Amino acid sequence: MEGKVYSDIHGEEIRLQQHSYSDTCQEFTVIRPKISFRSLTGCTCAVWLAAYGVFYYTQHSAVLSAAILCTILGLLLYLHLVKIDQESLLLLGSLGLQKSLTFASGRESTVFLEMCRVQDVIINEAISMSRVHYNLCILLRDPADPQGPSQVIPVFQGSQPRLECLVEIYRSCQEILSKRSQ
Repeated sequence: MEGKVYSDIHGEEIRLQQHSYSDTCQEFTVIRPKISFRSLTGCTCAVWLAAYGVFYYTQHSAVLSAAILCTILGLLLYLHLVKIDQESLLLLGSLGLQKSLTFASGRESTVFLEMCRVQDVIINEAISMSRVHYNLCILLRDPADPQGPSQVIPVFQGSQPRLECLVEIYRSCQEILSKRSQ
């Protein structure tokens, strides 16, 4: 597996892969580690032990069936809706930007933004309590007011890379966007 290794805001390892297809076309993919079998087993055991504790006092077998059903449904929902395996940003200098998410279940979500709507790519900082989070964001133009941004779309929210990873992506995006304006 090629690419540079970084860490996310929680200290977990993530991998950045850059694919340059031409001087105005680049793809950035941030890959998160797969789900840990140890954490999956730990959560399952905790739910089932709690269910056995309730079963011991109530003597209703429906408690055990409900625990098994809740565990399976919870895992499926987590893999299908929450756990993101990789995020990518494809920048096509003449066409636009494509933002893609791939979930652990294999489900993909893709959003394409036309280049005529893209005003800029920025690094935005968000401050919450005593923490500062950095996000790579896409500024979209407002059709009514071409000078001001109408919408801010964050990228790589699931993987939450640290600033040094975002700066590398930002610089490459700015190079391509500057070639577009020439």
